[in-house]
Amino acid sequence: MDAELLRAKGISPVDSRQAVVENFQIRITQRATLTPSDGHVVYGFVFSLTHDEIDRLYREPSVKAYRPEAVFARVKDGTTIPCLCFNVPDVGLEEKRNEEYAGKLRALATHLGLPPSYAETI
Repeated sequence: MDAELLRAKGISPVDSRQAVVENFQIRITQRATLTPSDGHVVYGFVFSLTHDEIDRLYREPSVKAYRPEAVFARVKDGTTIPCLCFNVPDVGLEEKRNEEYAGKLRALATHLGLPPSYAETI
């Protein structure tokens, strides 16, 4: 998730930290979600949000299908922290990949300074 995007939606993210979630991979159809996948990693950022901010963010019709899932994220200093990751349950494997959306996510990953080798896999 991108702090600038959150702010544009009236959300005030705090405690932004780059992180990696192990044994998941990003799956992109019309939206992006994380799916369990041994040996893979997903890079991104973790933020602290209030319950009200989370409710407002996931009330939007375009993301109503997302559900919270507990994951462990390793931040840059090596600390592992519990986090909520919002994913789409039962994303259909037959759904077509949205290449335009994937390109935007690759560009965002590069802009945010995520590892280039990871950005190339999006």
